[in-house]
Amino acid sequence: MQHAPSSKPRRGRPPKLRGEDADTRELLVRAGLEVLTEKGFAAAGIDEILGRVNVPKGSFYHYFTSKEAFGLELIERYARYFAHKLDSHLGNQALAPLARLESFIADAVAGMQRFAFTRGCLVGNLGQEMGALPTSFRASLVATFVDWEQRTAACLEAAQSQGQIAAHADCQALATAFWIGWEGAVLRAKLERSAQPLSAFARFFLSGLPRA
Repeated sequence: MQHAPSSKPRRGRPPKLRGEDADTRELLVRAGLEVLTEKGFAAAGIDEILGRVNVPKGSFYHYFTSKEAFGLELIERYARYFAHKLDSHLGNQALAPLARLESFIADAVAGMQRFAFTRGCLVGNLGQEMGALPTSFRASLVATFVDWEQRTAACLEAAQSQGQIAAHADCQALATAFWIGWEGAVLRAKLERSAQPLSAFARFFLSGLPRA
């Protein structure tokens, strides 16, 4: 059932239904994720994001109080999306633990290829430009990387328990090293428009794991 719009909408706010408001906000988030994985935050213009979803510029501040608040929402949304992706691969009990990591890598490579290497990692992109970003972003970005590392460490610990990795290996340190190297490989793959940096890093990391 439709609800009548308020008779005194805020300045710049188009008269919308409550459900349409939620839909428009979601469209803005999705468009923001697309732009930030391509360009980063500093280069992402609000006009471009609004144009992708055909929303008037005056309406943006109805959905988000500021560009900073919008950026924090995008970090949170991307972190949640990527954690789900990691779990779908690293938690796949049908595969041996190291094969799960290889599955994630293959999926990530395919994802970059699908967009002709124009999109990278939103969290990695923002980390590279942190000096020009709101300081509020730092804690969210660090927490996201720590979360990904913990999920990866759990997979490596499973590999360790199954004898795929040596018992003395520090799985947490290995997971940290993986994400430091992987983000660099993603950046290089985007720069070169090639999967070669991703494949090279994956081979280096997997072959360098201490074996039982």
